[in-house]
Amino acid sequence: MYRRLRVAILTAAVILLTGCGVSVPADPQGTLDRVSGGVVRVGASPNGDWVKLPPSGEPTGTEAELVRRFAAQLDARVEWSTGAEHILAERVEHGELDLIIGGLREDTPWEKHTALTQPYTESVDDTGKKHKHVMLVAKGENGFLLTLDKFLKESEGTK
Repeated sequence: MYRRLRVAILTAAVILLTGCGVSVPADPQGTLDRVSGGVVRVGASPNGDWVKLPPSGEPTGTEAELVRRFAAQLDARVEWSTGAEHILAERVEHGELDLIIGGLREDTPWEKHTALTQPYTESVDDTGKKHKHVMLVAKGENGFLLTLDKFLKESEGTK
C-alpha cells in the first residue's frame, strides 16, 4: 500500500518537475551541456589493452577508442590528461576532469570520490576470476552519467 503511494507521489513529482522545465536527471555542474559541442576532459591511466600511453601522442586502447566515439556522438573533442588513478580521481572530484578511464573495475576504491558507470564489460584475470569494468565521472552529474551509460550499453557488441 505504502509502496504504491510512494510510486504515485514520485511519478507525479517527476511529471510536475518536467513540466516546469526541470531536467531529470540533472547535472548540477552542467557537464552534459558543457561538453556537448565542446570538450570532454578525460583522464587516462595506463592499464594493458584498456589504455596505452604512447611516448608521444594521445592515449590508445579499447577505452580510449570508446571515449573518442562517445565524444563524437556528443559532437565534442577529447582533451586528454594522463596520470595515476588517485591523481585523476582527485581532479574529477575537484571538477577539473569529466571522465576517467583505465580498465577500472567496479570494486575501485575511487567509488567514494566519484560516480561509476554501470559495468559495461567483463574481463577474466589469470586465475579465472571475472571482473566487471566501469568508467568514473563526477558525483552528481547524473545527466552526463546516464548519457555515457546509454552509449556504453549500445556499444556493448562493438568493442
